[in-house]
Amino acid sequence: MVTRLKAAWSRFAEARPGVAQFVVFFALSNGVTALQLALMPLVKWAFSHTALIDTAFQHWQIGSNTDGSAYYVFDYAAGALPLGGGGLAYFLAVQITILVAQVINFFAQRSITFKSSSSIGRAAFWYLVAYVLITIGAAALQGLYKAPIYDLLIDTWGLGGTGETLADFVTVIINSAISFWVFFPIFKVIFKSDPVSGAAAEPSEQKA
Repeated sequence: MVTRLKAAWSRFAEARPGVAQFVVFFALSNGVTALQLALMPLVKWAFSHTALIDTAFQHWQIGSNTDGSAYYVFDYAAGALPLGGGGLAYFLAVQITILVAQVINFFAQRSITFKSSSSIGRAAFWYLVAYVLITIGAAALQGLYKAPIYDLLIDTWGLGGTGETLADFVTVIINSAISFWVFFPIFKVIFKSDPVSGAAAEPSEQKA
């Protein structure tokens, strides 16, 4: 059964390499998202027992909300959600889970999806640049949906702690969806195979 599935996949990948590559990228990305969903409550719980939850982290004002309050790219007001913004504790929980997941994603996508032989240092540099830009963009967008989601699930629906956990999952999924659609075209550029490396390997293979 397994052999037949492998053979069928090989035929499909040979006939539709672009589609097959996207399918593998999709599968690995979902695995990384599952890891983030597992890590987020644990890391957030650990930081919630520190004074960081009462330390505001609000930087890069880019305008105002409809009520006249400042709109920050990174908007984590002091205090527990939903009344506060989770403070520096929530910011660190988000960023740590994203960082862990994306480091794993980098090596998995490079080796499995794109089978890249290009410079890992150059790819890592451009991946870092893309990661920083996407993180900033996702953080700016989070100001539009973070508070309403937590208010809805915790207060409006009266789910309390369960609602907070569900809200964590929703925000992780939204962030992951943004990363998914942005990173795929970036990966296709930075994970191109190096023809020089491939050519250099041929003589040694023939010699062996």
